[in-house]
Amino acid sequence: MSKKYILAIDQSTQGTKAILVDQNNQIFWKAALPHKQIINNQGWVSHDLGEIKENLQKLFKKVLEQVSPDQLIGLAITNQRESAAAWSKKTGDSLCKTIVWQDNRAEKLIKKISYPELKNEVKDKTGLALSPYFTGAKWGWMLLNEPRVIQAHENNDLCLGTMDSWLIYQLTDGKSFKTEPSNACRTQLMNIRTGNWDKNLSEIFGVDLESLPQIVDSNGHFGNTNLFGLLPHPIPILSVLGDSQAALFAHGCFKAGDFKVTFGTGSSVMLNIGTSLPANINNKLNTSIAWSLNGKPSYVLEGNINYAGACITWLKDNLHLINTPNETADLALTANPEDHTILIPAFAGLGAPYWKPDMKAAFVGMTSTTSKKELVRATLNSLVYQIADILSEFKQLYPKVNNEIHTDGGMIHNKYLMQYLSNITQRIVKVADISELSAVGSAMNAMNHTTGIQSSKAYNTRMNSNIAQKYRQEWSHWINILS
Repeated sequence: MSKKYILAIDQSTQGTKAILVDQNNQIFWKAALPHKQIINNQGWVSHDLGEIKENLQKLFKKVLEQVSPDQLIGLAITNQRESAAAWSKKTGDSLCKTIVWQDNRAEKLIKKISYPELKNEVKDKTGLALSPYFTGAKWGWMLLNEPRVIQAHENNDLCLGTMDSWLIYQLTDGKSFKTEPSNACRTQLMNIRTGNWDKNLSEIFGVDLESLPQIVDSNGHFGNTNLFGLLPHPIPILSVLGDSQAALFAHGCFKAGDFKVTFGTGSSVMLNIGTSLPANINNKLNTSIAWSLNGKPSYVLEGNINYAGACITWLKDNLHLINTPNETADLALTANPEDHTILIPAFAGLGAPYWKPDMKAAFVGMTSTTSKKELVRATLNSLVYQIADILSEFKQLYPKVNNEIHTDGGMIHNKYLMQYLSNITQRIVKVADISELSAVGSAMNAMNHTTGIQSSKAYNTRMNSNIAQKYRQEWSHWINILS
């Protein structure tokens, strides 16, 4: 009998992957296609949905060169979460470019509605600080500024969704317009306490609830797909999870106190807090839904870092200090230990736990001897300091945070970064053996697997705690000065 596979789609910020995962949670085959990062002179970041759809079609053809249609059990989706899409109900065609999660263009809209009572209501209902980062503000901006979106709304022809909903809509030829809680909770339009779209929240952002998808469980039925006509018979879409929650799932972080760090374009630090919401969710972190399985939600505390891998891309493409990201570990390891240069990576402000959207990026503490090596090290260190500050908030809000940091994403192979993370946080850092962890997590959910993947590599602390604290204080000093 031929082996069976889940086809996992990972629709991320930089590109789209198609991954075949077997019934032992192992990757049999994978392929990826990048899409353009469309950045205008105002710094707005967009994606072309037409390009992404074309890439999907190309990837599906490659999949069927590897396996027969009968070997596909079903499809699982994981995706960039807060990015905002708008398309026609009738045709499925995009009405404007997707506003990517990093994009800050809705900042003026947020400032207009940002008074204390409203900020408190949004935080209490959603667990999220009122911010242009989340999808609701991006949709609100579209409905004020994108002519085709405005027209479609007037004609009752508007679909608004995060990338999972757009994928489902395209894959089912418009028959299914659905999302699930790990994505919906990041829009600021879903009431985290009820698990439903909230009318008051929709009015705050100027978004009509009729334009939003149905919310179902993360392992619910999302419709059937024939992969744009390539399959002789349809297969079910069995699982949808936001990328960060999918990685948490794959790590096996099912117990309260388990947490992980995902290193992608940005970074997500996520702590499982179990099946109950905190008594007070009006805090410096975000409270989100990890997943909802068979009607039972689990919750997480999360801190998001806007620029992680994107900082390395900036070093390469903008400053031309490196040719490839692989160079950064050796450069950092050989940097002058007496140099105290720090990067404040506020290219789009700073997110949790600082919430300083107006802050600007800067290298600080440089001397005449500061060189490329020190700038690269400062860039890597800045990521670690942000993670450490988020962990401090975890400990303030939740009594038990485990001593192990589970890590995944493209930067986990940077030995300097992983060791420095262990040193500064004074915790064991466990590195995932599988890089495509979000895709595997959603595939595991599709197969009802709840045993996490194994980590073979671990980093133990090599720095005295007093020295680690000194470095963190230096970082905090500069944050306070530049605020």
